[in-house]
Amino acid sequence: MNTYQVAPSQWQRFVDLLDEHPRVRPEAREYYARWVRHWLDAGGDQSEQRTLAFFETLGRSRVLLEWQFKQAIHAVELWTCGIVCLPWGADFDWSGLADQATQLERGHRTLLRGTTRSISAVGPMSREAKKNDRIVAPGENEAVTDLLGRLRCAIRVAGLAVTTEQTYVQWSARFCRFRMRRLRHQLTVLEAADMEAYLEFLALEREVAPATQRQALNALIFLAKKVYGLAEIELDFRPAAGKGRRPPVVLTRDEVRMILGRLCAPWKLICELMYGSGMRQAEVLRLRVKDIDFGHGTIHVHDGKRGKHRVVPLPKALESSLRDHMKLAEEKHRNDVADGLGETHLDPALRRKFPKAASEWKWQFLFSAAKVCHHPRTGQVARYHLHEKSLQRQFARAVERSSMTKRATCHSLRHSFATHLLESGVDIRSVQDLLGHESVATTMIYLHVMKKPGAGAPSPLDL
Repeated sequence: MNTYQVAPSQWQRFVDLLDEHPRVRPEAREYYARWVRHWLDAGGDQSEQRTLAFFETLGRSRVLLEWQFKQAIHAVELWTCGIVCLPWGADFDWSGLADQATQLERGHRTLLRGTTRSISAVGPMSREAKKNDRIVAPGENEAVTDLLGRLRCAIRVAGLAVTTEQTYVQWSARFCRFRMRRLRHQLTVLEAADMEAYLEFLALEREVAPATQRQALNALIFLAKKVYGLAEIELDFRPAAGKGRRPPVVLTRDEVRMILGRLCAPWKLICELMYGSGMRQAEVLRLRVKDIDFGHGTIHVHDGKRGKHRVVPLPKALESSLRDHMKLAEEKHRNDVADGLGETHLDPALRRKFPKAASEWKWQFLFSAAKVCHHPRTGQVARYHLHEKSLQRQFARAVERSSMTKRATCHSLRHSFATHLLESGVDIRSVQDLLGHESVATTMIYLHVMKKPGAGAPSPLDL
């Protein structure tokens, strides 16, 4: 060892700990010991900052996989908290660091966003199809591949959102397999009776919700019009009436402070921005450095829901924390550049127009992942933003630690932003602009949950 001499008794205790731990497989014990040795060689035991530097260096590896990175974190956590009991080890956010390394999957909406080439048309098979219709029809894979490829092209020509593309492709893939396996029909011609049979199958056999029925219906109508060229479609099927929109979950100011107090960096800053500016979780995670305007105290949200752009306020209370975060992120970016990395994902058209933009600091994601990864289509090695599932997981843990009975999610911060503004006297039109709603009717739902006389009938117990 270069920096730390480990007593044989400590290694024996570590081996015993690995033997008894339910999450450590026998074949992985050797690798756990290697990660601890690498961490000790890097001087990680000397301070929390040295440990963060060790994992930051580890995250630049092009060949290290996500599960290996998380295995290294778990190994150091076991050693730090279970063997040597370092003073800062118990308070270190091990799970938060591991969540920062969660990579965006190949079909993630951000990775696919703005990319229009290398179309892969094979759609996923539903669990229902695997259980009940396991026999593949002759020529099914080729026919479905060709049809879904044409569907994707039609969707991208129409300029629909990536999430809409994923939804329409999944429903169309299920519909095609239903036609070929259960109805024994080919995909060359589409009839309204086939669509009705599938929608009835969803409503009666699968018992899907009315909203899901309407979603499938919209996907099939798009398929019929844009791929099969059917101008007029008459269906006897009508989805069941929905139950209406549920009122949003709104947190009180004290509940917001309680949850934020149980979050660590960078998740705390992300949630503070969501509550302080009303941004959606995808919008705040996709923020780039150039979108922050300290001079005017604003944040520019580009290409939000339905491709809209808007300007939201930058909370003055977060300026200091945001500057500190950007300072550390810029240092990480400089280290990436020194290691031959330092690029971020940009749309192909923007990359062609500005070839050097991907390496510039202002174009980097404000909340970048701890690990570089390959783009599934271009093969580019770059840092992407943090995964929204990691943010949701960290927020859920904070809510659980707060002993809160509300079914609060990250989006509850956006609901709370709107409600608290209305309660403080801000007019509803201004709140509508800040939230980016198309219609004020969408914003009016917050009038039903705000605690302000005149917004709703008071309780008789309060009279």
